[in-house]
Amino acid sequence: MDAITVGIDVSKDRLDVAVRPGGTTFVVARSAAGLDELVDQLKMLAPHCVALEATGGFESIVTAALASGGLPVVVVNPAQVRAFATAIGQRAKTDPIDAALIAHFAEATKPQVRALPDAETQLLADLVQRRRQIIQMIGAEGQRLKRAPERLKKSIMRLLKALQKELTSVDIDIDDAVRSSPTWREAEGLLTSVPGVGKTIARTLIGEMPELGRLDRKQVAALAGLAPFTRQSGTWRGRSFIGGGRVAVRSALFMGAMVAKRHNPVLKAFFDRLVAAGKPKIVALIAVARKLLTVLNAIIRDQKPWQTA
Repeated sequence: MDAITVGIDVSKDRLDVAVRPGGTTFVVARSAAGLDELVDQLKMLAPHCVALEATGGFESIVTAALASGGLPVVVVNPAQVRAFATAIGQRAKTDPIDAALIAHFAEATKPQVRALPDAETQLLADLVQRRRQIIQMIGAEGQRLKRAPERLKKSIMRLLKALQKELTSVDIDIDDAVRSSPTWREAEGLLTSVPGVGKTIARTLIGEMPELGRLDRKQVAALAGLAPFTRQSGTWRGRSFIGGGRVAVRSALFMGAMVAKRHNPVLKAFFDRLVAAGKPKIVALIAVARKLLTVLNAIIRDQKPWQTA
């Protein structure tokens, strides 16, 4: 029998479901009863993959329900699905068509199904993300303060004070979450043993990349969007690029690489060698970020702290 692939188009109030092969479709409500019905129906089908797009948070509860039901669920990139639609000439767009398209995409590309983070890890990821949002708001208000007339500066200062207070509160929540979990405390200690990696970077990796230590170096680089891809055709050779992956993780690793290229003896020597060989500094920095991730992945895998020698 052909392997069964399911695509789900998630909207605010309903879930459109498409099954390949066979072309079966059905709709359930995006509610507790609808999710129970969906899980029961999919269990009878025994699919090898259930795919749905990342849709700004609407997919989270659906993904959790499917995973808790023991179904092999994977969240796919909407941009990749749209590119696939363009490639096969699919222009029409309705919820049932989108569900069938997601199923077709998953059937063709066979995305890897990975274990989802548990509730505690998801909470830490949410806290880290909230911290990042508050810092962005503080930065934006700081820029407004520089350009604001005197009459508005008091308003901006009040908001900055409130944001700083909220940032402190979130930092306390993150500290409490990490201290309450022996596993996280151990992982944070291992990650921060690497010169260039502080608590913020470590906690971002723990929350946003629970797969760390369970993938090989190529897989983990791709997950962070640090795996280079090239453009070439015939004798023409374009530049290599990085992209995709988990933006928050990649941003944290770049910050770590900026510090590591100055204060981590191994990575500093690595950066200096690349620059001396004629590599642009930004290319060398990307390479340091990728090597840093490889080191951190190995440290979590082996459960051994950083050693210079």
